[in-house]
Amino acid sequence: MPGTLLLDSEGLSKLYRKDRTVVALVQAASEEGVRVATSAMTTLEADYERIHPARVLSRVDVHDVTKEITDRAAVLLRTHHLHGHKYAIDAALAAIARNAPQPVTVLTSDPGDLTLLCGPSVGVVKV
Repeated sequence: MPGTLLLDSEGLSKLYRKDRTVVALVQAASEEGVRVATSAMTTLEADYERIHPARVLSRVDVHDVTKEITDRAAVLLRTHHLHGHKYAIDAALAAIARNAPQPVTVLTSDPGDLTLLCGPSVGVVKV
């Protein structure tokens, strides 16, 4: 089954820390041929104290945050009357999610913001 599983900073942090639920979801997705991905900005935001993130990231597609992505993210922020660093990384991830191979699911600790930014075509799951 094609598709994409995107990790926000908490999803990625939990993968780094070997959270059983997130590891199981990522493993199942990989076994079904679903791309596991995140954004380059998310890798900066995620908590990777006491681990070596390169080992985990070798199994995750890390999307560059290009001018095209930031332009799309800016439109999302303006559309929803949001601004500032609190929403910037989520908006970039949402811009990636909206153009990723479907179906798309985002693992997040903040489903409210990402549900709003991603729109109805993207599934958002709280981890």
